Amino acid sequence: MSAGRHRNRTNIHIASIAAAVGVLVVTAGGYFGYRQLAAPSCSGSLELSVAVAAELAPAVDSAATEWENSGAAVDGTCVEVSVTASEPVGVAATVAAKHGAILPGVGQVSGAAVLPDVWVPDSSAWLLRLKSGGASEFNPGNGASIARSPVVVGVPEPIASQLGWPEQEFTWSALVSKVNTDEPLKAGTVNPTQDAAGLSGLLALSAAAAAGEGGQAASVGALRALSTSSADRRQDLLAKFPTSADPTTMAGSLGAAALSEEDLLSYNARNPAVPLAALYPKPAATPLDYPYAVLPGVGSAKAAAARMLFDDVLTRASFKDRLASLSLRGPDGTWGAGFSAPEGAPSPAADGDSATGDLDLLAVERAVSSWSIATQSGRMLCVIDVSGSMREPVASANGMSRQQVTLDAAGRGLHLFDDSWQIGLWEFSTNLGNGRDYRRLVEIGPLSSKRSELEAALAQIQPTRGDTGLFDTVLAAYEAVQEDWDQGQVNSIVLFTDGKNDDDNGISQRQLVAELERIKDPERPVQVVLIGIGAGVSKAELESITKVTGGGSFITEDPTKIGDIFLNAIALRDTGS
Repeated sequence: MSAGRHRNRTNIHIASIAAAVGVLVVTAGGYFGYRQLAAPSCSGSLELSVAVAAELAPAVDSAATEWENSGAAVDGTCVEVSVTASEPVGVAATVAAKHGAILPGVGQVSGAAVLPDVWVPDSSAWLLRLKSGGASEFNPGNGASIARSPVVVGVPEPIASQLGWPEQEFTWSALVSKVNTDEPLKAGTVNPTQDAAGLSGLLALSAAAAAGEGGQAASVGALRALSTSSADRRQDLLAKFPTSADPTTMAGSLGAAALSEEDLLSYNARNPAVPLAALYPKPAATPLDYPYAVLPGVGSAKAAAARMLFDDVLTRASFKDRLASLSLRGPDGTWGAGFSAPEGAPSPAADGDSATGDLDLLAVERAVSSWSIATQSGRMLCVIDVSGSMREPVASANGMSRQQVTLDAAGRGLHLFDDSWQIGLWEFSTNLGNGRDYRRLVEIGPLSSKRSELEAALAQIQPTRGDTGLFDTVLAAYEAVQEDWDQGQVNSIVLFTDGKNDDDNGISQRQLVAELERIKDPERPVQVVLIGIGAGVSKAELESITKVTGGGSFITEDPTKIGDIFLNAIALRDTGS
């Protein structure tokens, strides 16, 4: 009876994957009587809710059912495991909302979502992003892998054969060149802010592009090439592959995409007209590693049950055979009975390939932020502090001044914006002419016509001997962006400063906040992003502004970090954070 209960429940869960975050509570009248016969030493019920990536959920569910039937118990209480097939992005959104984290591109939780006791997403990247996104109390227990699926590049077999598959060994650098040629291989991806395989492929491709000729230009080119055939959901991306081998269909269809090995095997199992070949480029992309994360606050009894489920059930040799039936590998990279590896797949090491490809937090943050900027347009006014203190040298930047480091970050960021962006540029200090603390350098306009003007203006910016006229400048910038507000864009201000407001002839903090409250319009929102550089910045002063306007404030005492802060800030501009 218990096994049947699990099968029915799993079907219901899979039907509700779009919700992605709910935990279904199930009762069965005859179940507890059965449990008393099977395990007379336990009584009552302790429910352990487990949210699992959809492709792995059937294996966890069947193993948990077998465990229950054998008399699973904690301190004499029967354990009932409720398994939910859940999209990782949905659970991540719920965890982020619960713990105050900000995840670019993930979106908001819909409805009253409930956290599970145990979460098994498809990648440790989700845990890393939550922690780095501000979930300071998020310390999931264990986190050890229970399955694995390498990230491959799926290519329609006729195209793969032209590239030398299956004999040819591939590199990410070679793929970058294929994507960036005049007659490019049409590549795509699932949105890497919402999909771990897409993120892994983007990390590998970006690293190869940055290390090769062209550097950032090659990276940006690859980003934009991927974005032209991107999708928010895996099934939507797979639908872009050719449905016929005729030349016209092949030419207009997707030619390559980063997928998990399981995705590719499942796709080919449906006997498509054009099967996909699996390319395994070197160096290997970070695989999906399915970490077993016990979430904080579950209580000692549930934590004990979660440990037992992991130690006594999900690490058994027999579990690897359950994984094999779902086209998944064991956590060491080897596979169980019945697994059918794609043609050309490298064999696991004889002693088990245990390397999972350590994730680099900074690389993940840069990839996510760069994707958000390169694939979304916006309308932005960039405002740069040119007060005297910006002359100060930065020890960690080979003697470059704060001004030079800031301009370098702004210039590198500018290369990520495509021509659909509208950008303007101001500088500010005190007494910059006409009784103003700011100077308009380039009016907001499309980069298609303003790019060279912006680059020239950035090159001419120099520190003054003035002070920091922050409050007057913020108000003037807000009014300017609001005046020509564009309904089709996210309208924002990004301001760099290294000090507090010290303009004795300007408005006060109270006056600024009051005026912003008066003129802000929910129908015409303007987000303000304030980036503070050095110890002289007042966090309270900056936050008093962004609490009114929306946006956010970011402060670093190390000016060399402002480039990454700038990318993160722009990537978050549409979340209302």
